[in-house]
Amino acid sequence: MEPIWNFFENMNELVYVADADTYEFIYMNRKALSICGLTSLEQARGKKCYEVLQNASAPCEICNNRELVPGQFKEWRYYNPVYDRHTMVKDTVIEWEGRRLRIEIAVDISADTRQNEIVRDYQAREALINEALRTALQASDPEISLKIVIEYLGKALGGDRVYIFERNEEGGDDNTYEWVASGVSPQRESLQNVPPEVCEGWYHIFSEDRCVVIKDIEDVKTTNPLQYEILKRQDISSVTVVPLCDDGRVIGFYGVDNPPSESLNYISNMLQIMGHFIESLLKMRNLVRNLQRMSYLDQLTQIGNRYAMVKYTEDMRAKESVGIVYGDITGLKRVNDLEGHTAGDQLILSSCVCMKEVFGEVGKLFRIGGDELLAICAGIEEADFKERFERLKKVMERSSVNMAVGADWKSAGTAEINDILAAAEAEMYKDKAAYYQRSGVDRRR
Repeated sequence: MEPIWNFFENMNELVYVADADTYEFIYMNRKALSICGLTSLEQARGKKCYEVLQNASAPCEICNNRELVPGQFKEWRYYNPVYDRHTMVKDTVIEWEGRRLRIEIAVDISADTRQNEIVRDYQAREALINEALRTALQASDPEISLKIVIEYLGKALGGDRVYIFERNEEGGDDNTYEWVASGVSPQRESLQNVPPEVCEGWYHIFSEDRCVVIKDIEDVKTTNPLQYEILKRQDISSVTVVPLCDDGRVIGFYGVDNPPSESLNYISNMLQIMGHFIESLLKMRNLVRNLQRMSYLDQLTQIGNRYAMVKYTEDMRAKESVGIVYGDITGLKRVNDLEGHTAGDQLILSSCVCMKEVFGEVGKLFRIGGDELLAICAGIEEADFKERFERLKKVMERSSVNMAVGADWKSAGTAEINDILAAAEAEMYKDKAAYYQRSGVDRRR
């Protein structure tokens, strides 16, 4: 009688028969032979099932031979790592010519399983990105929100690095935000003011409302050698970037380095969707920056105001020498009363120009009152400070600016900033009194 398993020869399922006691192969159909890389049944005869199917030297721990009962099928799922196959397995045992034979029918469900895994993977990524949006929106500072978003994107998209580049006033590109995976070296510090020609091709693509997907940077080695060298230096093998726009104008781009190659299209789509949110955060950040700048800026002179001075002195390092020049514009009220506030504003501006000329490179300038100007020089040497202070007097004389000035310098750690400020102010009042005494002008007027 012809063996029953011969009916399985042309089935699309994997079928094999092995001795349940000795594990020797009796039969394998065409599908099973093909999966195992065999061309004929003769190649399988005499071999153990665990040798061929599991690449093992001993029976499998998962072997269920002892559980099999004639006339009944045991169903289970199994992933074979040797052949990278997910299978739905049906096993039974039969008696044949005095031997117990195990018959296994395995349905290859790898495609369905992988599809389900892909769907679950995408769902997990989208859930992570939704969490990024929720967390970012709760942050009070758009700077923090931007950092949160790119970190979540990096984790969700599986890249080595996620970054934002913004075009600067010189036409170059600055890497303004960066997230790197564990073990990946940060690159932001070395990617400031990247020359325009490096990303010129990308911006051309962006102008056509398209994104850039480079599956292998070797593809740009000859067409853009400068860009290739920069990417290669960062250990980048593939990259996906999308444009960032403001009112239809491309202002930069953001992207991910070394994303999973099988997900490039998905990643590109997700980056484009999230790009709109990042653009909104950048606008919000710029608005906050402008508001902060205005709140710390004197609108007439465009130097710091009193609030800026307080913030600056709070952030100063204690282990630095400090020199302070305190200036008071003499006769400002008289000019305002007799010549008008336009003339008074010009006097303030002229006084500010004198301070900038001498101390602009070595210190921070502030207007802390209507007629009071300050120069705070952190880390300056005493000789340099005193020389500049004397030069200030000559610059004011040359510019016909009457400003009473006082100065004080202290070495690192020898005085509090408020004490230095008070000492400079006291010297200014001495100079102011001397001016009125020399000029014979009634200071009350």
